[in-house]
Amino acid sequence: QVRLVESGGGLVQAGGSLRLSCAAVGRTFTSFTMGWFRQAPGKEREFVASIRWNSGTTYYADSVKGRFTISRTSTNDQMYLQMNSLKPEDTAVYYCVIDKSLRLVLTTTRVDFWGQGTQVTVSS
Repeated sequence: QVRLVESGGGLVQAGGSLRLSCAAVGRTFTSFTMGWFRQAPGKEREFVASIRWNSGTTYYADSVKGRFTISRTSTNDQMYLQMNSLKPEDTAVYYCVIDKSLRLVLTTTRVDFWGQGTQVTVSS
């Protein structure tokens, strides 16, 4: 079983930056996609970004394109989400996910593993 452990959330002012990390513990499969979802209070969980582990191909939601960068390092099985130019509307719990297919457009109903979530709060 895979356990995803997120870190790096916190409180930041609008215009600031944060970097989220996600470690995949216990992974044995080698082809997969990792990504991030987020859920703001009172809203549905939404896709943020994804990356195919082997190729590094990435995909972003329009709302974060140009501000967020997803990356990974195979040396320690870590995935990152660098978030710049943060806005109050980016405030949410951010979830790390793994999808064992090679889909880049991830949906909540087809993801295989979820992390516990990390809170990101952007103040105006």
